[in-house]
Order: sequence, then structure tokens, then C-alpha cells
Amino acid sequence: MAGHSHWANIAIKKGAVDKKRGKLFGKLARLIIVAAKRGGDPAANLALRYAIDRAKKASMPNDTIEKAVKKGTGELATESFDEVLYEGYGPGGVAVLCEILTDNRNRTAGEVRRLFEHHGGNLGSTGCVAWMFERRGIFQIAKKSINEDKLFEVVLEAGATDVLPEGDFFEVHCPPDAYQAVTSALETAKIATESAEFRRVPANTVELDGDAARTMLKLLDALEDHDDVQAVTANFSMSDALMAELAAG
Repeated sequence: MAGHSHWANIAIKKGAVDKKRGKLFGKLARLIIVAAKRGGDPAANLALRYAIDRAKKASMPNDTIEKAVKKGTGELATESFDEVLYEGYGPGGVAVLCEILTDNRNRTAGEVRRLFEHHGGNLGSTGCVAWMFERRGIFQIAKKSINEDKLFEVVLEAGATDVLPEGDFFEVHCPPDAYQAVTSALETAKIATESAEFRRVPANTVELDGDAARTMLKLLDALEDHDDVQAVTANFSMSDALMAELAAG
């Protein structure tokens, strides 16, 4: 996971994640629509607040957010999206999870299966790798904006379980049921977050090098570029030297 997290940070700085803003907005709109089906008030619907926060951090226009909420609550017509978790294996036996929102399960399953196979992996059966991951709330805070001791003090009292250094950021981890409390604590302390999300974290990682690492990153990019894929998590790691080489390339 360290490798995936580090790569994400590098990619963000290079502007290589979600390069097509329209595609990103489309994914976020789906997330809002699905969340808003459980209620249109973000104060009472944590999933909706989380989706709206993500959209705002991505600079999604307010009217687009409001339109997506209305689609979710039924005020406007929309497609029906299913939430699906696809599981599989990448190069080197890396476990891969894809969080999906789709209006056509059969189409999406076929397309995702082909992406796995094209990049040296295979789509697995339900439950084949999900057991390796724990769902957590994760917040990224720029190191230059906060003292580590101060950050510890703020978030641990709110229910966070750890603060980890990841490149230029601190990552605050918490159980899903503490997500709202940690969010409120950071807002009260006026600590800005670079990202705030739920992520599946693996219990262990597979070390990759050479061609396997390159192919794995190509698989990640291909999956993340798919319109129906909301998030991809994989349990690989790689050396800092290889990470720097691949980022430079």
C-alpha cells in the first residue's frame, strides 16, 4: 500500500491523476447521486457530506453539485447506479480492489475484466481479496502546514488511530465511525486537508520491482481511468529508488 500511496502523491504533484476534469466530475456526480438517495441533508447523511466535500476539493461547480443531489433525492430524473466491489489480482500476485458505480453491471464487468487481463492480471471472485483490507478514514495534511505534535493532539482526541508520514504529507487514519469527529476536529482547529476519503488499507504488501512494478502502475492507471471506477486499492510496495525512476519517466 505504501507504494500505491506514494505513487498517488507523486502523480498528484505532476497533475497526472484525473487529468480529464469532465471525467472526474462525472464520477463525483455519481457518488453524490448514490449518497443522496439516503437523504439530501449533508448534516444528517455522512455519505453525502463526504461526497460533496470530495467534489468541492476537486473544484466542482456548486450548481453541478446541487443538480446531482436533486437527482439522488428524485427531484430530477437520473440513471440508477449499483455499488459493486470488484476484486482481482495484478502482476506479482498483487491484490486489487475496484469500487464501482455502474448502470450496467454486465458491461462494466466485461470491461474491467479485459483491463485486468491486458495488464497481466485477472478479475477474481467475490471475497477473494477483500478480506486482506480494512476500511479506514484517511486525511492528508501537508507537512509544511502543521506541526506533527499539534496534529497528533488534535486528531487523537477525536478518535484517530494513527498519524503517518507519507512523502510531503501526514496521513491521519481513523475508523469509519470516527470520520465525522476527526473531520470536525480538523475544521475547528483550522487545519486544511489536501484530501479526505475512505480507503481500504491492506494488512500486508507485495514488494514489486522492474517490469512487474511498471505493469502494475499501468493497470492502476487504466482502472482509475474507467468511467465506472470510483477508487482502486492495491497492496503493493516498491523501493523509493524505483518510485523516483518511474515518476521521472
